[in-house]
Amino acid sequence: MAEKPKTEENTIFIGGKPFMNYVTGVVMQFTTKGAKEVIIKARGKFIARAVDVAEVSTKRFLKEHHIVVKDIKINSEEFENKEGKKVNVSTIDITLIKK
Repeated sequence: MAEKPKTEENTIFIGGKPFMNYVTGVVMQFTTKGAKEVIIKARGKFIARAVDVAEVSTKRFLKEHHIVVKDIKINSEEFENKEGKKVNVSTIDITLIKK
């Protein structure tokens, strides 16, 4: 079985699952898996949720672990929607690190 690259392993992709599932995922990466860095990624309408996940994770659940936002990258991706029309969707990557 091929091992996942480190970046993939420590990446949380935000979607339509319950909010706390993502917060738990981030907390687990730092506490049980011993990750030094976690990247929260989101596109389009899930960007606000990604910001909330980062804030709740760092300020409420990981305060004593000294987890901080290291970097925020914004971008856009072009893709085809269901009608076959090319559309741009905004993306965000929030990198959290253990200080």
